[in-house]
Amino acid sequence: MFGLDLVSKTATQWVKAFDDNVRQGQQQLEKWLGDTGLVDDTKLSTLSEMSDAYRTMAEDLLLHPLRFASAEIDLAKKHLGLARYTLARLTGKPAGPVVEPDQDDRRFLAQDWQKHLPFDVLQQAYLINSKAFLQWVENMEGLPGPSRDQMLFYARQLTSALSPSNYPLTNPEVLRITWERKGMNLVDGMRNLVEDLRQNPNLFNVGMTDRSAFEVGGNLATTPGKVVYQNELMQLIQYTPTTKTVAQSPLLIVPPWINKFYILDLTARNSFIRWLVDQGQTVFVVSWRNPGPTQKDKGWEDYMTLGPLAAMDAVREATGEERMNAIGYCIGGTLLGSTMAWLEKKQRKPVVSTTYLTTLLDFSDPGGIGVFINDHSIRGIERAMDRKGYLDGRAMAFTFNLLRENDLFWSYWTNNYLKGLKPAAFDLLYWNTDGTNLPARMHSYYLREMYLHNRLVEPDALTLAGEPINLAEIQVPSFFLSARQDHIAKWKTTYEGAKVYGGQVTFVLSGSGHIAGVINPPYKEKYGYWTNDNLPADADDWFKSAEHHPGSWWPHWKTWIANFEGPQVPARQPGDGKLDILEDAPGSYVKVKAAEAGRC
Repeated sequence: MFGLDLVSKTATQWVKAFDDNVRQGQQQLEKWLGDTGLVDDTKLSTLSEMSDAYRTMAEDLLLHPLRFASAEIDLAKKHLGLARYTLARLTGKPAGPVVEPDQDDRRFLAQDWQKHLPFDVLQQAYLINSKAFLQWVENMEGLPGPSRDQMLFYARQLTSALSPSNYPLTNPEVLRITWERKGMNLVDGMRNLVEDLRQNPNLFNVGMTDRSAFEVGGNLATTPGKVVYQNELMQLIQYTPTTKTVAQSPLLIVPPWINKFYILDLTARNSFIRWLVDQGQTVFVVSWRNPGPTQKDKGWEDYMTLGPLAAMDAVREATGEERMNAIGYCIGGTLLGSTMAWLEKKQRKPVVSTTYLTTLLDFSDPGGIGVFINDHSIRGIERAMDRKGYLDGRAMAFTFNLLRENDLFWSYWTNNYLKGLKPAAFDLLYWNTDGTNLPARMHSYYLREMYLHNRLVEPDALTLAGEPINLAEIQVPSFFLSARQDHIAKWKTTYEGAKVYGGQVTFVLSGSGHIAGVINPPYKEKYGYWTNDNLPADADDWFKSAEHHPGSWWPHWKTWIANFEGPQVPARQPGDGKLDILEDAPGSYVKVKAAEAGRC
């Protein structure tokens, strides 16, 4: 016992000395980087978190040497197996690989990796080491769930960055291409890198698509319509009808402002907006401004008053109708829920039904983005926003890409810069890289009050425009659409939010993820969806008794919304009402890039 106590005390002293030295070095490095202006506060916060994560790993190694030794023994056994495999291949004997990439890991698919023994051994050694390292981190003791997730995230970033597929001299496919093209792939790769740096001044993002192939208003966002209203934060688009009659109740869509609204109107065949118009809806869509420093002090309640509330007033002016249906998508749905609770307090009833598409109202499980939801990270983001007045939308896009770093960063790194390939023209990826900035006050409120403290679902915990809001008081019928593979708004968490919401609730679960689960036109006959008229306490119980349906959820929603449309009336043309036409759809706000807005 005395010997174990001595070892424990000695290890603890080592850890304290190690921790003190690392912290001092970290502080000096952060101060130097900050003084040089090489990195901003957001990057310093990330650097600090990564340092904290790696320091915690080192401390665990010192405090639990036996667990580390056991992991080392397992690792040695796998490397011994790799040595036997290497010997078998050298002597021409049949042998199966010691380890293979995961089914969704496409880094080592090229035959060059298996064809040449040195590279075969290299990629297997990498996989053995990286999997052992991640397993060791996952098994670290005494860490709460969020801390373990954050630790695994930064450990994964390290192992992914060290993959031999990311470097020209350790990637046999790149070496073959370099030989075949006499090095011109590296020249083309340098051109691609220079172009990406030009497209993203002061903030590098790897190119994911051929930007020159798309134009908003040219071959994207082409559904005919007019801008009929605008204010400092948004333009309101009214779309031109394609039917002789339309539903009496108009339809207002509140999209997210983290990305632009035209995800709902990418191409004619995939456009949810065009489909709605063809179904006889009078469709209005909010097109959010790409904010810059002058919008620094715009908060959540400003987005409510200048967004949905202003849009509802404008829809009444344009159509003469007092009541309408409303759709909110992602954070647009979160804002719509906040607005509906505020309207309930005011005893105002302009909306007869609400539809929420992959919307978080309950933030108890924020999904993959949760690794960044802590007071330390948020303070770093706030410092950067205080200096600039906004969070750069390109930084937000990069953050989301790191949640799937091999698919959304390193694969493009290899293709664009090492193989010298131009990214393919893909409309969804063009939209994904066309981000928007987020005003400092609004984003700080959103991160702290909703993601960090989850106060939206607490009765009267938030006050907007002078009114404490309570989602449970809302009595308007609602339709919640979630996606089974959604890693941004996890479906079981959106289910919790649907249960809090007052009134009659219909919950539907689609296949696929945050985008494809929503943008799923009927002609594709893909993914399917689940329905269940009951809303039990547990999401798993809901799914167990849910009925699966093939194809798109759109026709199912059309049947549901018919209960709130009213009778048919003559189709309304933009400009027929009290609002003048300002410009053609998709308007000018949607065409402003994040970098341009940051200079305004």
